[in-house]
Amino acid sequence: MSKRAFNFCAGPAALPTAVLERAQAEMLDWQGKGLSVMEMSHRSDEYVAIAEKAEQDLRDLLAIPSDYKVLFLQGGASQQFAEIPLNLLPEDGVADYIDTGIWSKKAIEEAQRFGSVNVAASAKGYDYFAIPGQNEWQLSKNAAYLHYASNETIGGLQFDWVPDAGDTPLVVDMSSDILSRPIDVSQYGLIYAGAQKNIGPSGLVVAIVREDLLGRARSSCPTMLNYKVAADNGSMYNTPATYSWYLSGLVFEWLKEQGGVEAIAKVNRAKKDLLYKAIDASDFYTNPIAHNARSWMNVPFRLADDKLDKPFLAGAEARGLLNLKGHRSVGGMRASIYNAVGLDAVEALVAYMAEFEKEHA
Repeated sequence: MSKRAFNFCAGPAALPTAVLERAQAEMLDWQGKGLSVMEMSHRSDEYVAIAEKAEQDLRDLLAIPSDYKVLFLQGGASQQFAEIPLNLLPEDGVADYIDTGIWSKKAIEEAQRFGSVNVAASAKGYDYFAIPGQNEWQLSKNAAYLHYASNETIGGLQFDWVPDAGDTPLVVDMSSDILSRPIDVSQYGLIYAGAQKNIGPSGLVVAIVREDLLGRARSSCPTMLNYKVAADNGSMYNTPATYSWYLSGLVFEWLKEQGGVEAIAKVNRAKKDLLYKAIDASDFYTNPIAHNARSWMNVPFRLADDKLDKPFLAGAEARGLLNLKGHRSVGGMRASIYNAVGLDAVEALVAYMAEFEKEHA
């Protein structure tokens, strides 16, 4: 096999090489059955076993309590922006949302199509470089739920604390930081995450929902978007994204082999510390995010002169450092360092950054 590049893409993101190699080996003949997983009936005993193992491995990794359902759904996290209010927001109710960047704003805009939304706090006043403390929030007295994004993939803004929602169900978009460090699932009513960053390939979204929140969907909620229908049918009311589910299961196995979430968190801390240290020690690179809100997974940075962006990216690609261009809405650079991106990738990036600075500063 030719040498694999270091892939810093924000999503679809890098997958562990070991996972891809196993999928390659099983592509034409899964465990001697003479067919590929993507050709199996989702109702077959073989595929049901694959699906059940994937769920159990995820439960083990996150220590998910027994009174939570794990759903493997389609439509990505963006579909959840509508699915959440359809399931949890009564027509005469209000939902609280926290605005910390582009993805939380999209969630707010979609929820407003279905009911009353109170934007309880916004990072806009901090130019989206910091998260307002909870003492600044204006929460509703009887909100159906409180929604926030734990990590803003584009802006690189991440909560290093869990909001106190009291008795209000806490709903969190963890698309870009789930499985990157330990969490206490019991603090949340609903956790959802698009797969294409730390879970697996695109085409799948995982939702972890407390059982008492099931059965609250509006009568107008489409059957396919009803959490209770999904839960009652083992996420197989219709044909699920079988291959994405299978690959996600392989990623869960791989993560357990690394020592689980606690072990991968140590690696992730080392990666982000190394990269931020290189940025902060330089007058050539900058990152504007408040230190206590810096993302572990998505590290944006800018060069001293934007005219050097193209040469920087060209040099990076020539060295096998791919997908470092920042999101079109913010520009600059962005290194996404998810679980499958090793410390060696970050070391190579930091070495290149030092080399480029020496040549162009």
